[in-house]
Amino acid sequence: MHTLALGAGHSHGRFAQGDPVSSGNSETEIHIMTLYENTIRLKGFVGKDAATHTTTDNKTFATFELATKSSYKDKGGEWQSQTYWHHVVVFGKHADIAAQLTKGDYVELKGESRSSEFESVTDGVTIKQRRSEVRATALRKLERPARQSDDAASVEEASEVAA
Repeated sequence: MHTLALGAGHSHGRFAQGDPVSSGNSETEIHIMTLYENTIRLKGFVGKDAATHTTTDNKTFATFELATKSSYKDKGGEWQSQTYWHHVVVFGKHADIAAQLTKGDYVELKGESRSSEFESVTDGVTIKQRRSEVRATALRKLERPARQSDDAASVEEASEVAA
């Protein structure tokens, strides 16, 4: 018999997602799954050099724009591509790595989808805005893949748009 338990938030301790928990009865297994999960994995190209910032309590963080691409064949057999831009924010030890990223670097990251609110002033009018971002918790720079004719041209075009 298998029992499935759902909970909110992250699983802690020995009750990790998908791990069987022994109850002494070999026929019973309990699998704990989180009810909510906010995990994002992205692999793409940096659109412009990363910027370093400092919070009011002197914590350093880095930001950069990451281009990812989705491609498919349309009904006519032609490849269609769409470039997506992600605003990435990196704190902690990975911020030092992110701060060294430059336009065109190929990176992979893992993190969470977040949104932040900020105010901007235009012509004396204060406007409250919201921005979607990826809060990276793991980041690594990858070797740039071998160039492919159509694909590489699209990446270069995407990088030029970000500049």
